[in-house]
Amino acid sequence: MSADLSVTICGVTFKNPVIAASGTFGFGFEYNQLFDVSILGGISTKGLTPKRREGNPSPRIAETPSGMLNAVGLQNPGIDAFVETILPEMKKLGTVIIANVAGSTVEDYALMTEKLQGTEVDMVELNISCPNVKEGGVAFGVDPRMVERVTRAAKHNCAQPLIVKLSPNVSSIAETAKAAEAGGADAISLINTLTGMAIDPVTRRRILANKTGGLSGPAVKPVALRMVYEASKAVKLPVIGMGGIVSGKDVAEFLLAGASAVMVGSATVFDPLALPRIIGELKEFCEQNGIAAVRELTGALVD
Repeated sequence: MSADLSVTICGVTFKNPVIAASGTFGFGFEYNQLFDVSILGGISTKGLTPKRREGNPSPRIAETPSGMLNAVGLQNPGIDAFVETILPEMKKLGTVIIANVAGSTVEDYALMTEKLQGTEVDMVELNISCPNVKEGGVAFGVDPRMVERVTRAAKHNCAQPLIVKLSPNVSSIAETAKAAEAGGADAISLINTLTGMAIDPVTRRRILANKTGGLSGPAVKPVALRMVYEASKAVKLPVIGMGGIVSGKDVAEFLLAGASAVMVGSATVFDPLALPRIIGELKEFCEQNGIAAVRELTGALVD
């Protein structure tokens, strides 16, 4: 029996539920030199901003036990360069394209989705873990009221299905999920990175030039699973789960917790061939356990 790995989210069909997460896969071109990226369910682009950004000073990556800290700072060519020169080439990769967008104001997010109207982007993902410069620098994603507001502003101009990527740095993931739903989100993705810090005890200095960074990798998986489960119970929206996925069995766990698909990030940093391996392992898991279609796993956790 050959398992059917295809899933459909908001009318968009993916070959399988394994998507390259934003930030660790670039725009897919580099990895296409290592394997045929058309086998992926999809690619979420590097975080795009209204203008070109050079990112934070180095060092901006630090290794941690079972994970990594990053403070890259959304280095990217800007939305206009993406639409004009990068997107046409990405479409040749033969997989679903999700444009991940970020901003410093509510107006930035509205502008970004407006610029993506009429393009060949299949879905848009809002990175709301960015600081709101008009509200004292507090991240959009930590305040449910702001989550709803920025989602509504982005959705007003969005022609594609809108995914809101939730921050785990909150007191209640269910409340922020509900706020995204109230703002008009078509789907949610979670979790974004946890805020962390690394210190060199010899120099007595913080390792990252940015002082703090986003923790990802296997260390965050239990937190991510819990939050995916809670969010999926709180809303009626499709959920895309992420956080520490390194194997096909990890994917199955996230689907059981309530996800319809997953995004894989840090695994590709220490294993550039992680994505095709994970897809193969997921297929093998389904076939060994008599699962005809992978979507049967979504929300099938026995409570």
